[in-house]
Amino acid sequence: MSEIEKKPIKITETILRDAHQSLIATRMPTEIMLPILSKLDQVGYHSLECWGGATFDASLRFLKEDPWDRLRKIRDGVKKTKLQMLFRGQNILGYRPYADDVVEYFVQKSIANGIDIIRIFDCLNDLRNLKAAVDATNKEKERSGKGHAQIALSYTLGDAYTLDYWADTAKKIEEMGADSICIKDMAGLLVPYRATELITAMKSQTKLPIQLHTHYTSGVASMTYLKAVEAGVDVIDCAISPFALGTSQPATEVMVETFKGTPYDTGYDQNLLAEIADYFRPYREECLSSGLMSTKSLGVNIKTLLYQVPGGMLSNMISQLKEQNAEDKYEEVLKEIPRVRKDLGEPPLVTPSSQIVGTQAVFNVLYGERYKMATKETKDMLRGKYGQTIKPMSQEVIDKVIPGEQRFTERSADAAGLTNELDKLESEMAEWKQQDEDVLSYALFPQVATDFFKYREAQQSKVDLTKANQDDKTYPV
Repeated sequence: MSEIEKKPIKITETILRDAHQSLIATRMPTEIMLPILSKLDQVGYHSLECWGGATFDASLRFLKEDPWDRLRKIRDGVKKTKLQMLFRGQNILGYRPYADDVVEYFVQKSIANGIDIIRIFDCLNDLRNLKAAVDATNKEKERSGKGHAQIALSYTLGDAYTLDYWADTAKKIEEMGADSICIKDMAGLLVPYRATELITAMKSQTKLPIQLHTHYTSGVASMTYLKAVEAGVDVIDCAISPFALGTSQPATEVMVETFKGTPYDTGYDQNLLAEIADYFRPYREECLSSGLMSTKSLGVNIKTLLYQVPGGMLSNMISQLKEQNAEDKYEEVLKEIPRVRKDLGEPPLVTPSSQIVGTQAVFNVLYGERYKMATKETKDMLRGKYGQTIKPMSQEVIDKVIPGEQRFTERSADAAGLTNELDKLESEMAEWKQQDEDVLSYALFPQVATDFFKYREAQQSKVDLTKANQDDKTYPV
């Protein structure tokens, strides 16, 4: 083998976001993170993924924490390493599309509060739904010199998802003005030799750095990383070992050891990584004993490869069937999922398309007739309100579910008729506003944010508004 030039592989550490999102439903509080930040900052990581995805919702809803405050505290503790977030395109971090002015303001405030890299994805890989966020990041980069727009392609399998499709899309992303590309393999579907082909095909069409993100769910992820690195991938996402494997990412220390002494050597210090792992181990034990971390999410689930169903979607489906006392229908629903996905234009299965397809499959099986009952979200998907799918949707299903209705061909924000929402949102929540960012928290989760603002006020004034009599404005003393 001829001497390969040195190309140290870079690693994004996911312990502060996706690792705990995948294994303990995003429940890690900020106070667990802060004491270890200076050590994480010394490793030399490409970036620390620490915000976005479900962290925003979980902070407000379950942890009673201000997500903006978490970001500022992490930024204070991390001096050298870039901070990274996950951003759902036109949906920002919520579940509906927002007008461009909200998207732009969110990007601006994320960067102002400490985010360096914004990883932007769309559940249909509809590039039109990513443009506003990329443009906003680039605008901020020109203005303040900060910000990096990374477009993430939701990886999936299907007739339409050929190597040419991925390579052509990579080229379009470069033309859109993104700074880098991520292959976001949320269900662990990318197998090792396919990774070689995929990276090679994409590299032939773009000069942008390519990052690979996968989950260990199907058991192949470390091998996939090995082949991807040999094929020239630039960055891989890993999790420190106590929160690695299962539905999380491959372990950081294992990948560092794998490439030691090769042209891809990271140069990271294993002793330092061991100290970081030692710090998180007691917290892992605590999560296991409280049941917050389930051993079910730690094993290998090969069904993800058979049915292309991400781990989170499987657990969601099981609980839906449990509620209906229909757990015996599990296999039937699993077989129905690929059929529903095909009817809806073969979208990748990632939030929110995974929930839409999964819930509809459950309904189809439970009602004993396909599409006898369709969810509001299924109808919106068929109307084109989420954007353009890679394949046409089933005309038969369209005629059954939304007969004669108008269908949309524009991007999601335009299909929803959204323009300039900020002022309206601002006036709705004015009484709770203590910082500019509050309007964005309210925009994404109006009810959850309002409950949090009430809680915050109670903490500050020591008056709990939930105990007040709202009608006659009295309070028990």
